[in-house]
Amino acid sequence: MTQAARINDFYHAAPASLQAMIALSTSVKKSSLGIRLVELVNLRISQINGCGVCIDMHWRDLIKQGMDPRHVNAIGGWREAPPSFFSASERAALNWAEAANALPHQQPGDDDFAQLKAHFDDNQIIELSYGIAVIRGWNVINASLHNQIPEVPAPGF
Repeated sequence: MTQAARINDFYHAAPASLQAMIALSTSVKKSSLGIRLVELVNLRISQINGCGVCIDMHWRDLIKQGMDPRHVNAIGGWREAPPSFFSASERAALNWAEAANALPHQQPGDDDFAQLKAHFDDNQIIELSYGIAVIRGWNVINASLHNQIPEVPAPGF
């Protein structure tokens, strides 16, 4: 059963706020983290939060980047994936993203942060944190408003 979109003209309502979200998303994608890592985190957080629009978008982005489809498919079970699927830094970022996304029900632990700190400097940790915040924001907007996965993706996506 498909849920109908709650606001049909989502992209034209509240244009200043929409542009601010797009600007933050763009900033994170241009950060020192690299686009692959950003998209891995975007996809994983979107999977957890059940945002179909974002899952579809970020899966396609990773495939366009040339990521092996098996590796993309394994993101939901990255802990069980072979070491060749995800680097140590990608695993640290995915772990941190899951821990931070669990707020307010659970706080990221010191071990989670130590794992992250072993692979990223302070600036990158903040960039990653902005990335987690913005994808979580997109997930809340899209999932709560029942924005639909487009039948045909928009050009460029």
